[in-house]
Amino acid sequence: MNIKRVGSQPSTKGSTEWFTGAVRIDPLFQAPDPALVQGASVTFEPGARTAWHTHPLGQTLIVTAGCGRVQREGGEIEEIHPGDVVWIPPGEKHWHGAASATAMTHIAIHEQLDGKVVDWMEKVSDEQYKT
Repeated sequence: MNIKRVGSQPSTKGSTEWFTGAVRIDPLFQAPDPALVQGASVTFEPGARTAWHTHPLGQTLIVTAGCGRVQREGGEIEEIHPGDVVWIPPGEKHWHGAASATAMTHIAIHEQLDGKVVDWMEKVSDEQYKT
C-alpha cells in the first residue's frame, strides 16, 4: 500500500501552450506500474480554459467547485457545476474550463496509452469560448 497526502506534490501552472488564462494543476495520484491511471485537481480562474485536445483512453472530470464549461467538437457549450461528472470518450476532441465570471475546479482522471495521456491541439479562441 502507498499513502500520499494531497498537497504533498508541488502545484504547477498550466502551460500557456495548452491553456488560456490562469490555471493551477495539483497532482493527486499516479498509480504505480502496471496501473496506468492518474489524476489531478485543476483550478481555472474565470475565463481560463484548456486548448482543444483528446485523450487516448478517455477522461473523467469531477467538478468540485465553481462553475465551468465543457464542449465536445460539433456540440454546444455545456455548463458544469459541483457534483457533475463528465465522461469524455477516447479520441473525442473537446475543451473545458471556467465560466467567464466564476472560477472552477475539477478532478481530472485519465489513463496512459503507450505513455501518453493527452494529445493537445489548437487553442480555443475567445469567439469559440463565447465570453
